Amino acid sequence: MSDRSAMSDPVPAAARADVIHDIGYRHYDGPRLGRGYATRSLYTLTLRGSFGLGRSIKSKILPMGLLALMCVPALIIVAVAVYLKSGKLPLEYERYLSIMDFVIAVFVAAQAPVALSRDLRFMTVPLYFSRPITAGDYVRAKFGAMFSAMFLLTGVPLLIMWIGSLLASMSFSYNLEHFGFGLLAAALYSLLYSSLALVIASATPRRGFGVAGIIMLLLISSAIASIIYFVINRHDQVVDGFMVHHSTAAYWANVISPSGLVDSVVTWMFKLPTSGAGGVPSTLGGFVFLAEIIAVSAAAYGLLVRRYRKI
Repeated sequence: MSDRSAMSDPVPAAARADVIHDIGYRHYDGPRLGRGYATRSLYTLTLRGSFGLGRSIKSKILPMGLLALMCVPALIIVAVAVYLKSGKLPLEYERYLSIMDFVIAVFVAAQAPVALSRDLRFMTVPLYFSRPITAGDYVRAKFGAMFSAMFLLTGVPLLIMWIGSLLASMSFSYNLEHFGFGLLAAALYSLLYSSLALVIASATPRRGFGVAGIIMLLLISSAIASIIYFVINRHDQVVDGFMVHHSTAAYWANVISPSGLVDSVVTWMFKLPTSGAGGVPSTLGGFVFLAEIIAVSAAAYGLLVRRYRKI
């Protein structure tokens, strides 16, 4: 009898050495996908969130409305050119973005805090950094996503204009060339605006403060630059019996305006006709403007990495 009882007793499983207290969570036995996969997933999530995809209807209204606001005028421009059979678009590609600067600024002001402020407010950043991504990976994903969202916002209306020009049998080479100019302007707008907006958004967990700070920087700086330009431009002097105009020196006012910087650099690089305050004071000034865009963007990226290394 005792031998039979001993044979029926269950054999205790060997205790796991790597478990302190098993509270019933299912263990993950699949492959570890690593930092690259996590960074790409964060990039995709942020890019979709910039347009409200995967979120509520309320979150889609503003970004999708601004995207529509960027595209509808482009459609109207194409329709008018086709109806009048003008053979040329009434507005150049690169100039279109300069005119729509307000919409671009509102979009980045509204969506940059969405990309960063929520993580700060709900304290999810330390969870990201627990494993496997680093602060550099986090900044790279967020920066890339914001740049991509901005490039889509500015590039889609240009694509509409280019397709419309092809459908209307306009000059292929001319439109392809200026479409390329417009895409470069879109890339510069996306780079500079995303850099400045993300730095401000990373400074506060309050979304409203981030929006206000970005709006103030982008729009008020442009307004101040325009005032300075027109004041200097109208301050003509008579020197040795000749009227000296200060229109060239007035272009230096663009150093404090992000939109003026991009507009002036694109105009200078491709020798396009200047319009209003969009110009460079000299060839040296063109290089200074271009260097400022690159330096400001690099400095903003460095500040972001430094900011998130402290978290």
